Amino acid sequence: MKFTKMSHSCVRLEKDGRTLVLDPGGFSEEDAAVGADVILVTHEHPDHFDEGRLRTAMEANPAAEIWTLKSVADQISAAFPGRVHTVGHGDAFTAAGFDVQVHGELHAVIHPDIPRITNVGYLIDGGQVFHPGDALTVPDRPVETLLLPVMAPWNKISEVIDYVREVKPQRAYDVHDALLTDLARPIYDRQIGALGGAEHLRLSPGDSADV
Repeated sequence: MKFTKMSHSCVRLEKDGRTLVLDPGGFSEEDAAVGADVILVTHEHPDHFDEGRLRTAMEANPAAEIWTLKSVADQISAAFPGRVHTVGHGDAFTAAGFDVQVHGELHAVIHPDIPRITNVGYLIDGGQVFHPGDALTVPDRPVETLLLPVMAPWNKISEVIDYVREVKPQRAYDVHDALLTDLARPIYDRQIGALGGAEHLRLSPGDSADV
């Protein structure tokens, strides 16, 4: 499977001529989801869900479909009847040759005074890749490649390190990194790499790797 890092929390996965895109939000490229056969959205926050980017992708490929939770589906489903599917924790489905399992229910706590919204993570092809969205969800099966939300208003580096330790992936690639400056990256690379217990990697937007 080819993994391409887009800006912030958006990634593209490609295999057998089909493309799956996760979280093409407002911090990602305008065309981040164009060419997708499958689009998965973890939650409604604008850095993960951008209606304009979804509309562009859905119009570019009339066969493209979206899987997401209800809070997002309610905002986009009327525009694309029959092409937007609502999922929740425990669901499993196959789309364009990708096997997907849904894990998690709630966004991480930003502050006790801010109500928590729903959030789901997606486990692709039996654990080959896991994208948790904005939560530190631990799937109930082994994960080969963890997409690691490395820097967010709702986390700190000790929690990120402990999350890698708990999931125990073979490798962890940084996502959710638009707020992380180049000045700070070496600190995160060093600490997570030394303490996480898994190979810690990062790609610049547009770069790819095989997973």
